[in-house]
Amino acid sequence: MKRRELFQALGLIVAASMVLAACGGATTPPPATEPPATEPPATEPPMAFEPVAPLTAASCDYGGFFQEIAAVDEHTVRFTLCKPDPAFLSKIAFSVFSIYPSEWLEATGATGEALEAPVGTGAYTVGEWARGESITFNRFEDYWGEPAENDTLVFRWSTESAARLLELQAGTVDGIDNVAPSDFATVEGDATLQLQVRPALNVFYIGIQRNQAPFDNVEVRQALAMGIDRQLIVDIYYPEGSEVASHFTPCAIPNACEGDPWYDFDPEAARAMLTEAGYPDGFETTLSYRNVVRGYLPEVVQVAGEIQRQLEVNLGITAEVIEMESGAFIDATAVGDVQGLHLLGWGADYPHVTNFLDYHFPEAQLQFGAAHPEIYEHLTEGAQIADAAEAAPVYEQANNAIRELVPLIPVAHGGSALAYRADVTGAHASPLSNEYFGVMDPGGRTTFVWMQNGEPPNLFCADETDGEALRACEQVTEALYSYEVGGTAVQPALAEACVPNADLTEYICTLRQGVLFHDGSSLDANDVVVTFTMGLDAASPLHVGNTGVFEYYCFLWSACLNVPEG
Repeated sequence: MKRRELFQALGLIVAASMVLAACGGATTPPPATEPPATEPPATEPPMAFEPVAPLTAASCDYGGFFQEIAAVDEHTVRFTLCKPDPAFLSKIAFSVFSIYPSEWLEATGATGEALEAPVGTGAYTVGEWARGESITFNRFEDYWGEPAENDTLVFRWSTESAARLLELQAGTVDGIDNVAPSDFATVEGDATLQLQVRPALNVFYIGIQRNQAPFDNVEVRQALAMGIDRQLIVDIYYPEGSEVASHFTPCAIPNACEGDPWYDFDPEAARAMLTEAGYPDGFETTLSYRNVVRGYLPEVVQVAGEIQRQLEVNLGITAEVIEMESGAFIDATAVGDVQGLHLLGWGADYPHVTNFLDYHFPEAQLQFGAAHPEIYEHLTEGAQIADAAEAAPVYEQANNAIRELVPLIPVAHGGSALAYRADVTGAHASPLSNEYFGVMDPGGRTTFVWMQNGEPPNLFCADETDGEALRACEQVTEALYSYEVGGTAVQPALAEACVPNADLTEYICTLRQGVLFHDGSSLDANDVVVTFTMGLDAASPLHVGNTGVFEYYCFLWSACLNVPEG
């Protein structure tokens, strides 16, 4: 008998006894009955997992790596590639490819809230962002891994290295980025501080927009390459551990320095080449930069002034120096809107030659003007070869083409350092500039305060390239793989493993179970598919983000799907 029917029957018995009592009938209570058996409250059965539609390319003719990304089951994702990718695990460890909850992405439309307070799986959640002042992060108590050592993490910023050091010496911050070269000895000589040197996996370069005369003339670009005294710049403005760039990519990375080294400084030959190109008296141009210190460019304003001086003295070129706001500068260079010359650089996101070359010289590249097939065709071939020795001749051709065509001038691989208070344990300097503050204990204090060079433009790093933003995002969001703390080796993160087939054209990723996002939802395969669809498919309603360009998705995976022509 169901509970409702039982209670109705009991009610009739009680009512009948009351009637009998009122009529003077028997007042004997009804016989005792067994208490009704209790049934557990009804619960909804767990919903069966329904995989979202896979991301599928009609064909591989679009030029990218992915043929299909599909949810096999709740905890398994299959990546089917158009071509082998030996750097796959290194790439997916990059924080730009962090995973977001699919429902949250669809609710925010990858705009608005997504830009200010992303929901991830990381050890911190976004607390308060006081624009122009600081960002506060709070420890995520339901984090699947080791919880953060500190309750609260605060990001602050200052463009002046001297100001950052003063704050550290005063004890108002616990760590700072990019110590000025002249202050290395100061930090090392202070018992209350510690210096952490960052390996020089970066490059500083002078970019050239060749869509604009006179830089459409390769002889003019080659003259520039010979007319800049790069050694002088490194000697004066860079710290110990820095070196003049012989190639665009740092030589510590396999295949980086195949091919001929860069041009020697020869101002006489450079002037002769300018004369031959039709510019015996030089010309006027612009030299744009952003005033943001990086490991690859520790003295921004001074180096800009030095290059301006050398252009005038060595080549007779008059350059107007233009300082641009950082975010606007990055956005403009990405689409080729910065004319003349510009100063920029690159720090390794993952330790593979494709990270440097394939990002800067793909077919879809706009930063330096029209792309050079003499470069990107070799890069397309090299990116599919797993064995470094086998790929070496291909990268020799690519590097020699960069040297001959001069889309940019590599200047330096800059040594840099971070500084922390001496009582901070777990302090480290990452060669990838992705320091992880969850492992740092600020001397027993509950709050760790970090000071970097600039304010992040936004915190939705799926559509971001700014280093200040990427470091902040890495505290909040996580990818399928990650890099070891303070190193470059890859290790499983949200995936327990991603296993390739024999020819590296398919990777099966098994997700870690029990992982919660900050909004309380659980990680599953749909979150991975929707996240990658957002980044890779230009036709997706979620392909909006900050700029809508999704540079890393489109360049590191060679191309995005459904990109409108023109």
